[in-house]
Amino acid sequence: MFYAELVVTYLKNYMKTRLTYRSDFWIEVATDLLFNVLNLFVILVLFRHTPLIGNWNEQQMLFIYGYFMVPYGIFGTFFNLWGFTERYIVKGEMDRVLTRPAHNLMQLMLENLDPASLFSSLAGFVIMALSWPQLGVTLSWYDPFVFVLLAAGSVLVYAGVYVSLTAIGFFSDAPTGILPLVWNFQNYGRYPVTIYNRTLKLLLSVVLPFGFVGFYPAAYFLDRAHWLWVALLTPVVGVAFFALSMQIWKMGVLRYRGAGS
Repeated sequence: MFYAELVVTYLKNYMKTRLTYRSDFWIEVATDLLFNVLNLFVILVLFRHTPLIGNWNEQQMLFIYGYFMVPYGIFGTFFNLWGFTERYIVKGEMDRVLTRPAHNLMQLMLENLDPASLFSSLAGFVIMALSWPQLGVTLSWYDPFVFVLLAAGSVLVYAGVYVSLTAIGFFSDAPTGILPLVWNFQNYGRYPVTIYNRTLKLLLSVVLPFGFVGFYPAAYFLDRAHWLWVALLTPVVGVAFFALSMQIWKMGVLRYRGAGS
């Protein structure tokens, strides 16, 4: 209840701020949606020149991309930690965070909430809904629950990877340049892993498992006979990577010695 009340309080403060600067809010939303539209346009252009990419057709690719956007929007809302090193380590704001009664990572998440990112999730739902009638597959009564489970697992994969990388800030005073590189790499997860070479498949499945934020869970709905068990690994991989990230984060916090002078 303590954390639930904190989330509600911070959301209220966020909305009060955004209502004061409404134009900034809608510009941010429009920018995010435009970025997603451009990515979608790339897929549509590709299929103007070929009927299949690998063994996947246009509607299947659109569905995978739509799914990819759903957990990404949720992740962006609650784990908006891109400027962590500069703000909390270099400028010393981590000292303040560590004096609060809430868990330090939770405090950081609340301070950096970005509900505007949820519009990306909404756009993802729309893309999936529009592509679904052309897929020729049917839903079982339990599939909506499976979808929630898979999406939660995908969010945890995102969180596990980026919390681990954010924790690098505790071990290096200089802002790291690895986050933009990984952010670009994650976009491979919005396409079928089967179209990549063996090295990329390994990276997307084990090292930086972004295959579980897009393709693998989406394939559960597209070709259940072939991808069922791999897709159901999504929450397992998510929990494992997030648990590992929390251990790395804990080691970083223990190493932190304050801003000093």
